Amino acid sequence: MAEPSKVQTQPRPQEAPKGIFGVLHKAKLAIGVLLLSLLMSIVIEWIGMAMKWWTEDGYLHSQAMLQVELGWIAKDFTQSLLMSDPIQTAQQLTHTVYEWLFVKSGFLEWIVQARQPLPKGASALQVYSNNLVTALEDYLLATLYVTLTFMVRLVILVLTSPLFAMATLVGLVDGLVRRDIRRFGAGRESSFLYHHSKRLIAPLFFSSWLIYLSLPFSLHPNWILLPCAALLGLAVSITAGSFKKYL
Repeated sequence: MAEPSKVQTQPRPQEAPKGIFGVLHKAKLAIGVLLLSLLMSIVIEWIGMAMKWWTEDGYLHSQAMLQVELGWIAKDFTQSLLMSDPIQTAQQLTHTVYEWLFVKSGFLEWIVQARQPLPKGASALQVYSNNLVTALEDYLLATLYVTLTFMVRLVILVLTSPLFAMATLVGLVDGLVRRDIRRFGAGRESSFLYHHSKRLIAPLFFSSWLIYLSLPFSLHPNWILLPCAALLGLAVSITAGSFKKYL
């Protein structure tokens, strides 16, 4: 007697965490994007120094980037809905990071001591450590300036967050209007379009952070953030517009 055929059930896709766990998951994702951006910017800066990609020598390229980014805040971000004095906030943040990571940690003192001539009778380990720090001094200072530039760019992202909120709101309203038109008309639903556009919302948002924070050269944030905000609004509009007509 033939055995009954076994019904193969496909595993259900894993749902994203909801509630407080969803908030923690998104916060963890945001922190991961920030750390990855910082790591990428440091590595790219080091590679550029080693391969002679920059016109400036040594750490001067990263130092010039920091000055340009601070100049853009002072020129184009003088007013904000989120903070009263953006340039002062950026300067205070960079000063705090500088003090904690490079002064109080003894990082700069270590570099300064390596510049001093070694006393007679220094051990082989001291000589090797001194030569290593001297050889890597430009890379260590470049790490300092890249980190400070990263913090300034992070302030710029916070200042431009209302842009992404407005793009999301406009896209949502536009999508809901088109959904109502389709609902009361003879429009067809497309679950394929809905699910794929929904998956693009988070990558479009975080990719703008990743690209801007990792740039190895100075580029006005409008050239990156405006197109990403427009694409985010478009994705939200398509998602809301293709949502099913009846709940």
